[in-house]
Amino acid sequence: MPNKISNEMVERLAGLAKLSLSDEEKKKAGNDLEEMLCYIDKLNELDTEHIPPTYQIHPTVNVFREDILTNRDFAKEALSNAPSQREQSFVAPKTIGREEI
Repeated sequence: MPNKISNEMVERLAGLAKLSLSDEEKKKAGNDLEEMLCYIDKLNELDTEHIPPTYQIHPTVNVFREDILTNRDFAKEALSNAPSQREQSFVAPKTIGREEI
């Protein structure tokens, strides 16, 4: 396999990603990385010279909508679907400090 990933490379990548991997996980990660590189090599073999780009964004064209400021109060509308509310706020069951979790 031309794209051999060494154990040292896997350990370095795991360290950069702040991952603790077992020896088995390192071996699997190395194999997965090798497969990805082989796939990328396969894609690089494709002749795309006469294929037009699928998108191109011109730097002076705003492709996003314009922001429109409103003074609309969304609280009433949002709370209309709340199963329980109090003082213009959602009420949710207690999750911290419960005995039965």
